[in-house]
Amino acid sequence: MSIRVKATAKYVRGSTRRAQLVVRAIKGKQVADAASILRFLPPSSARDVASVLKSATANAEANHGIPADRLWVVDASADEGPTLKRFRPRAQGRAYAIKKQTCHISIAVAPSA
Repeated sequence: MSIRVKATAKYVRGSTRRAQLVVRAIKGKQVADAASILRFLPPSSARDVASVLKSATANAEANHGIPADRLWVVDASADEGPTLKRFRPRAQGRAYAIKKQTCHISIAVAPSA
């Protein structure tokens, strides 16, 4: 059984669906390749995913002594977080609900076999 090192960012502002598009692009790639892919992806959630990937890599190096050039992204997911509910005043005393979505981004890296 190989070591899997995980990092998670919770309550990240942004929709789960947009983060999942970014996460799918890096799953199964080597960490260096995944970082370069994230650097050039246009969605703003790519910065959040890159931050979690950097954290997972740092965890593997600091806690387990695994060099970054041997690491692969074995699992990456973006799950739905709680929705922040805000209200805007509208005409005739009504209120309009604004739903601000959040997501939880998790990335697991492991050394190559």
